[in-house]
Amino acid sequence: MSFALALLAGTAAGALSSWGIGGGTLLVLYMSLFGRADQRAAQGINLLYFLPAAAAALASHIRNKLVEWRAVIPAAAAGIPAAIIMSLAASQLDTDALRRIFGVFVTAVGIYELFARGN
Repeated sequence: MSFALALLAGTAAGALSSWGIGGGTLLVLYMSLFGRADQRAAQGINLLYFLPAAAAALASHIRNKLVEWRAVIPAAAAGIPAAIIMSLAASQLDTDALRRIFGVFVTAVGIYELFARGN
């Protein structure tokens, strides 16, 4: 894995993460396509990357009063158990199946974003 390419991917993922739009997805794509990482390893690395990136972005969003606190509790209450259950399920899936599911998800989100109307 090229250090310069990894640095560029990390910078791009950090910029996207600061906007809250899934920089980790870019990082997983980079690591699995160009970094030759196994899909599960790429996802695990992404989770470790996400912690400091999210903390940095969250501090800025809180400072700028951009956090809707009433939405945080129910979202976290649903998201934490879902993350636990789905990470356990993903660990049981074949790597190729996991890669395909991830690819379909990324494609669907991309198509949606291309054709969704702005607010």
